[in-house]
Amino acid sequence: MADKSCIKRLQKEYRALCKEPVSHIVARPSPSDILEWHYVLEGSEGTPFAGGFYHGKIKFPPEYPYKPPGISMITPNGRFMTQKKICLSMSDFHPESWNPMWSVSSILTGLLSFMMDNSPTTGSVNTTAAEKERLAKASLAFNCKNPTFRKLFPEYVEKYNEQHQSEQLAAEQASSKPSEEGKTRHIMEKIKSREEENINKVAADREDMKRNRKQSFPTWMMLLLFSIFGVLMALPLLQP
Repeated sequence: MADKSCIKRLQKEYRALCKEPVSHIVARPSPSDILEWHYVLEGSEGTPFAGGFYHGKIKFPPEYPYKPPGISMITPNGRFMTQKKICLSMSDFHPESWNPMWSVSSILTGLLSFMMDNSPTTGSVNTTAAEKERLAKASLAFNCKNPTFRKLFPEYVEKYNEQHQSEQLAAEQASSKPSEEGKTRHIMEKIKSREEENINKVAADREDMKRNRKQSFPTWMMLLLFSIFGVLMALPLLQP
């Protein structure tokens, strides 16, 4: 059971976050347990985490703010283990360094900064930049499978749905449109087909002309021969 001062402090911090949001950070308490908060860190541009959305959890002790919380990450990210507590100076790994003046926003700001670093700690993992980039692209789809995430962060679910619809539309357009190479090949085939048609037509016209010449030459010869024969037959009749 949380102390009244703990509940009052967490409620105050939530109001402050709603009034003045922190860049790249969203955090909200569980509706059923104010000691359990869920957060989303957005990957910073210029890092392998760019475009990633990392869902995690903060578990506050009933004595907060006089004792530090436990921090863990749920989304695969390539920097921290999932479902394992992360060792930070602001977490329950180091109660001796805890400052009661620290708040949810300062805790998550520190976590985001440490995430962009490569310093090893308890709960961290070592992966390549390519692996971090791959996980960043898959992060939102992974998060949206989590019922708690969907309930607490509907704006990110809506963002995922919009991205998914855009990707589907782009894929459909790409499949319905022939590629540039396909277009060029189709045009070349049409040109070649027309050239072949023209060549065949010219050849056919030449054959027709030859055939007509062969047919017309004997006709004229026959007429000429008949004319000459007729003159020769008429000559005796014309003599006195």
